Parts: sequence; structure tokens; C-alpha cells
Amino acid sequence: MAPSANIPIIDISSPGTDEASVARQLVDAAAEHGFIYIKNTGHFMSPSDIDGIFDLSRKLFKAPVEEKAACSRQANNRGWSDMYTEVLDPETQKVGDYKEAFNFGIFEDGKAPQPLPKTIQFGEPQIGAFQDKCRSLCLRLLYLLGLGLDVQPPDFFSSAHIVPPRESGAILRLLYYPDLAPADVADTTPVRAGAHSDYGSITLLFRLPGQPGLEILTPENEWAPVPVCPPGTESDPAPPILINIGDLLSYWTNGLLRSTVHRVVFSGQSQVPGETGTGPRYSIAFFYHPRGTVPLDPVPSERVRNFVSDARAENANPYAERKVLTADEHLHMRLKASHLGVYKDQESKSQTA
Repeated sequence: MAPSANIPIIDISSPGTDEASVARQLVDAAAEHGFIYIKNTGHFMSPSDIDGIFDLSRKLFKAPVEEKAACSRQANNRGWSDMYTEVLDPETQKVGDYKEAFNFGIFEDGKAPQPLPKTIQFGEPQIGAFQDKCRSLCLRLLYLLGLGLDVQPPDFFSSAHIVPPRESGAILRLLYYPDLAPADVADTTPVRAGAHSDYGSITLLFRLPGQPGLEILTPENEWAPVPVCPPGTESDPAPPILINIGDLLSYWTNGLLRSTVHRVVFSGQSQVPGETGTGPRYSIAFFYHPRGTVPLDPVPSERVRNFVSDARAENANPYAERKVLTADEHLHMRLKASHLGVYKDQESKSQTA
């Protein structure tokens, strides 16, 4: 097994911290690793905010199947996905991912844009408030990345993401990985979630201590486990939040910022010291997307203009050479590849209507 991933930890808002210095650190980490731990995020969200959403997640996935199925995922990327229905690595996976998921579109005036299972309807305001906190944090990170790249204007990225909720492709996703043993899985290379890069601009990922499984593909083409709590932060009252660059920021920067390939394996396959990995696994991801019509032309940055993509960057983002015109075109391309069954069902219904 490869050593744990060497992912930097960046303090984004410590008192007295120079903003320009933080911005440069973020850009350098995004270019080198694609994944970054960020700390000192308490004024965006608290540990209790995160714990509250994990509590709702446990309730949701324990709900009766019929209740969840009534809110099944639609072609708009919202709703519940059952085990095996998503195939994140369609070129190599023989069966779908070993997980359940529930995608929430962006709330408006505290209301969900989709049906919610009865079990968690009481938590609707809580989910909407958490989404708002995630968006605020993402906008701050996008501004810092623009500043660190010396994009003109520096709010180039962040302003492209300020859209009405009903027009946003952003998704808050709750994930549940049952406690299955690899021996019970009918696949020669069992994974809980197949190898993929993220479809949007930037992702916030929340995990629980003692629940390993996330791995990233290193420049050396090896899988490296990603600790839930990086060394030195185990006793932090607010553990660092893991973020990663998505395909769109990679496109926008000609591959300078890395959209790193990652996967989730069964706990017994990837042990991190101090993390037991027993039992089911839960995680929360917030995928932030820009305005759907925004063109993915290279941003006005001297560093981006001078960047020459190398083999490592191409390996990190398998879609780097795709000629995608807009953010929506890229998103729909990726969703159709990983949820083909949903789109076929939707197309069949429209043809017979």
C-alpha cells in the first residue's frame, strides 16, 4: 500500500494572515495536488453544523426503501440513488457503485426544489442553512484562487457562481456506504465508488473519523489513502475540511489546477493509522457549479497563459483534452456517462408520452 497522500493543510483565515499569501498557497496546492485541507473555517460553519447534517443522513438512509424510492433521482441530478445505480468509472467497472446517495438541489427561501422523504422533512431548514454555509465558503475559496492566479478581475471565478438557486447546478450530496465485505461483491476489483474526477468547479468533502476509504491517484500512478484527520490535527476542535478541484477549474486554467482522480475503496483495503474502518461509511459532499452557460475559455491570467500541460496534469484530469463549450455541456456529458439508466428511462418516458 502506498503511503498516505501528502496533502497540504492551509489556514485560510487566521487573524493577521496575509490574504495574498493564503491565495498563493491555495493555488500552489491546487496545482500540485488538486486536494487541499483547509482549517480555521469556524466563521463559515461549526462542527455542530456538520454533525447535524450527518445525523440527518443516518436517519435518511435508515428510512424505508419505498419512502426513498418515491424521491428517486431524476435527470436534473436531484433525488435518491439506490445501490449499484451509479457507475463512476464506466470504462472499468463491471457493476455499479456500492453506495446509496441523496442529492439536494439548491434551496430557495429555505425550501427544497424537490420532494423530500418524510423521515427528514423536519430538517428542511437545517439542510438549506447548511447549503448556504457551503456556498459562502466556496465563494471565498474561489475568490482566493482567482487572487492567487492574478486573474483580472480577481472575482472572475466567484462571480461566475453567483446565480439564482433555480438556475444553479450545485448539489449537496449525502452518501452512505453499507458495511459490505469485498468477498460479498461480484467484481474482481471491488470499490465502493469508482475512479473519477469531480464534474464541477470545487468540492467540499466532509467525512467522519474512523471511516477511511478515500484514495487519490498520485502523479506516480499509485493509489494513496487520504486520512480523515491529517497528522497533527487529531485533537483540533474543528478538524480541517477537505476540498478538491473539479474539472471546470481545470478546464478554465488549461490544466494548471488539477482535477485529481479519486475513488472510495472498502475499508479493509486501505487502512490509515488510527482509523479502524469498521462498519458503514458516511460522507457529505458539496459540489459547486458555475452558471451553466459560462464558456470554459482559459481565464485571463498570465500564469495560466504561460502554463504548459505536462503528463502528470493530463493523467490527473482525463477530460483535459475534451472540447467542451459550456459548464452545462460538461456536466450533462459526465452525468449521462455515470447514470445512463436514469437518462434512458427519462428518454423512454418522453417518447411514449
